[in-house]
Amino acid sequence: MVRRFVAVWPSAQARAKAARVRLVLTDSDGVLTDGGVYYSARGEELRRFSVRDGMGVERLRAAGIETVIVTREAAPAVEHRGSKLGIEVLTRVADKLEAVTGLIARHELTWAEVAYIGDDVNDLAVMRRAGFSACPADAEPQVLNAADIVCRRMGGHGAFREFAEIILASRLTDADSFRATQGERHVVAARAASPLDPARPPGSV
Repeated sequence: MVRRFVAVWPSAQARAKAARVRLVLTDSDGVLTDGGVYYSARGEELRRFSVRDGMGVERLRAAGIETVIVTREAAPAVEHRGSKLGIEVLTRVADKLEAVTGLIARHELTWAEVAYIGDDVNDLAVMRRAGFSACPADAEPQVLNAADIVCRRMGGHGAFREFAEIILASRLTDADSFRATQGERHVVAARAASPLDPARPPGSV
């Protein structure tokens, strides 16, 4: 069954989960990028990243929340992006749950203090353990069903930034202030209908 995305602000339960977050983990391909891989004439792999997502990383850091990229790929472009943003990048990760469990122990955190955003089935194990989870609007159906929040934006087009802003805004205790800050732009999922918001063209941000 497919799902309809209705523009509403997160429930009190979702905001409570987001407010506990101290570490944000993100997949790369399909979240920070649109999932496509481009090849140069010399066979080099190229990826497109959103500068708005980069600002999301900076805003989280200013609030005392660090970001880590977790990917099974060994792409130099991802490592370069992480270096530019000043964040840790875990590459060649075959078992994300095992890798993230070790990462959490190293940071002396609990699962409840960890947020994760992913788009594909290899992200599910971590998403189900994380205290707060999300996915882009164009994630795989199994992931759409597992996420606490389904972002309005698509991978590579600001989904991470939207997730970051939800986490930051969750620290506001007044519901009206939270809604005003978000402008009711993010979405939650309801079972039935189309996997994309019909009022918003695919790929728009």
